[in-house]
Amino acid sequence: MNFFIFIIMSSTISSLFLLSFGDEPTEGFTEITLREENFELQKPYNIPLEKRYSFENGTHRLWVYADDKPHDPNSPTQPRTEIRIQGLDYSSGIWQFEGCAFVPNGTSGATILQIHGASHGATTIILRIYNGAMRYYSGQIFVTDLYDKWFKVNLIHNVDEGKVTVFIDGKQVFETKDQGPGDLHFKCGVYAAPANISYYMESRWKDIKIYKKVY
Repeated sequence: MNFFIFIIMSSTISSLFLLSFGDEPTEGFTEITLREENFELQKPYNIPLEKRYSFENGTHRLWVYADDKPHDPNSPTQPRTEIRIQGLDYSSGIWQFEGCAFVPNGTSGATILQIHGASHGATTIILRIYNGAMRYYSGQIFVTDLYDKWFKVNLIHNVDEGKVTVFIDGKQVFETKDQGPGDLHFKCGVYAAPANISYYMESRWKDIKIYKKVY
């Protein structure tokens, strides 16, 4: 592993940052070809899809309002417009989601990426945006200043070891235990948190890929 030292000096402070650059998150993984049928759209059940989703020039744009209906009339969940990766559910092995995301200023209290399914609870991990910062559910902040810029997200789930790892722009920013095995799949878009949400929520996604480690 190579190490590069950047020394940033100002009139008030001199700071030393040691940044390590290792392998790409996808190294050692095999990309799985995605087709149109792998992208299942979930949106408020009473709204036409084109009122909450667009796809143009390779970019998925997904938005929702705080007073929208859930995706199913029988569901008690919060409003969402999400891409559910269909046909690639998993329960073992090491899987990875990769995509470039954009969150416009003002979107807050919105889950933009999740692994759905677990032994304990409904989800393995939720990556949620509050005021431009990414949180683990509504808790730990591990990235800030994400508004109005494209950033690459890699989310790796090692089911066999019970571990989930998050990379932003190629740098590992978070790792935690999962919530136990289950029927698992990736979802991205916008899904309103239970509380403290903006009225309008949006995320954009491009270059979505799924990888699996094959031995």
